[in-house]
Amino acid sequence: MRIVPQFILLHKNKMDGEDSVPTQYGVVPLRVEQGTLRVLLITSRETRRWVVPRGNPIGGLSPSASAAQEAFEEAGVRGVVAADPLGSYRYTKKRKNGAGVLTDVQLFRMVVEEELESWPEAQERERRWFALDEAADAVQEPDLQALLRRLDAAFC
Repeated sequence: MRIVPQFILLHKNKMDGEDSVPTQYGVVPLRVEQGTLRVLLITSRETRRWVVPRGNPIGGLSPSASAAQEAFEEAGVRGVVAADPLGSYRYTKKRKNGAGVLTDVQLFRMVVEEELESWPEAQERERRWFALDEAADAVQEPDLQALLRRLDAAFC
């Protein structure tokens, strides 16, 4: 690994020696409330900013199944997850040592069927349902903001 400008870390690709960006999988949890499409956001553990549930790949699970597992652990929701990605965005994952790692997040649409009262990270995060435009304003990553803003048409 090497440090690049702006304190962003990239990983060396073992196959060809090229710098690569780690990938995470996440969901955009959705439900329709009184005819309005809403999205569930959670707070990140460290910085407390609004994010979608996401995490590192889980061995033995497909990308969409990894994303569904993260939704359960981080947001306490279960539902139907699309097999194909909805889109992706990049963000800088903050490390405890202050360094940042540029990370790709591949997102899958989840239609929420169950919202649990208790879940693994309930004590570490807040969760809240937002209208799409409010959710786009709440998140910090420009590509995620754009994805949320065009979701209404993509959901139909």
